[in-house]
Amino acid sequence: MELFLKYPIDVQHELLNRLLDNAKNTEVGKKYGFKELQNYNDFANTVPIQQYETIEPMIERTRQGEQNVFWPTPIKWFAKSSGTTNANSKFIPVSDEALEDCHFKAGKDMLCLYFNNNPEAKLFTGKGLRLGGSSAVYEDNNSFFGDLSAIIIENLPFWADFSSSPKLETALMDEWESKMKAIVEETINEDITSLVGVPSWMLVLLNRVLEKTGKKNILEVWPNLEVYFHGGVNFNPYREQFKKIIPKKDFKYYETYNASEGFFAIQDVNGSNDLLLMLDYGIFYEFIPMNEYIGEDSKAIPLSDVKLNTNYALVITTNGGLWRYLIGDTVKFTSLDPYRIRITGRTKHFINVFGEELIIETAEEALTRACQKT
Repeated sequence: MELFLKYPIDVQHELLNRLLDNAKNTEVGKKYGFKELQNYNDFANTVPIQQYETIEPMIERTRQGEQNVFWPTPIKWFAKSSGTTNANSKFIPVSDEALEDCHFKAGKDMLCLYFNNNPEAKLFTGKGLRLGGSSAVYEDNNSFFGDLSAIIIENLPFWADFSSSPKLETALMDEWESKMKAIVEETINEDITSLVGVPSWMLVLLNRVLEKTGKKNILEVWPNLEVYFHGGVNFNPYREQFKKIIPKKDFKYYETYNASEGFFAIQDVNGSNDLLLMLDYGIFYEFIPMNEYIGEDSKAIPLSDVKLNTNYALVITTNGGLWRYLIGDTVKFTSLDPYRIRITGRTKHFINVFGEELIIETAEEALTRACQKT
């Protein structure tokens, strides 16, 4: 991490060159002449920005068994995520490199950052309670698809199961009600020291634990609980409810920013609302200022050109074979040294008809204030 903190732009441009070199003999690499591209400007002028609908035919071919289309190593995993305007679901390719050098690496880095900031932490004396989404994995023509959390759990090294609860079979249960019941039964007698999962689902689970045990708060069930690693939705609307059921002054909340397409950022300071952009996970970042956003025809800028407190649409090039892919999220930078961001919403959730620049973040902030006052 210290390397990319010190030389962020160099690390990003080296990474881009490596991605282009790796994929130069793929169908996409030959189509856009990756061998001839010398620098970022060549890349930006040659490869178009693309949304899911544009690349869907290539992804479908790979799901039917074709390989070396957009990434050189075989892709057999696809993370199924929510629908787009035309498609019922997106199937995001997940390469072995994306699993190893992005998602798993991020898990280790998240723990490293937490321990670095909290040397007295006793996280590993107990177990981590993990709560994933739908954990069914389906096979189709020798390729597999499912929720990203299911793919990650399915591919975790064997030792990861020792420090987690519930056990693998329970975590991978598909039927939600039975799964919740099984998780509660299995974890109430464990020494849980950390929580991992999406706030909305986690809140439901914790309330079920309180119902089952008859306790007033979660610390009566798990006295050594010390941190909650969360992501997936804006945490602010949930914060007060978590504080009520985990009434511990020094309890830590650590936010992560990960998606089916990759793991992008991790909170690197206790109590912060900002996330450190992780620059060495095989993801090359570009940004489109939202006041100039026109979908695939927008002009993107590299990391070196971003400014503070400006809303940007995120464009990624990844070690899973996504090239200048418009992910649909918007972020703003709160620091340029190091590069820290906040997630501000979705490109679809942005109204700028009369210069009002209303984004989901502002709407959620307004809702939060209204909830506090009423």
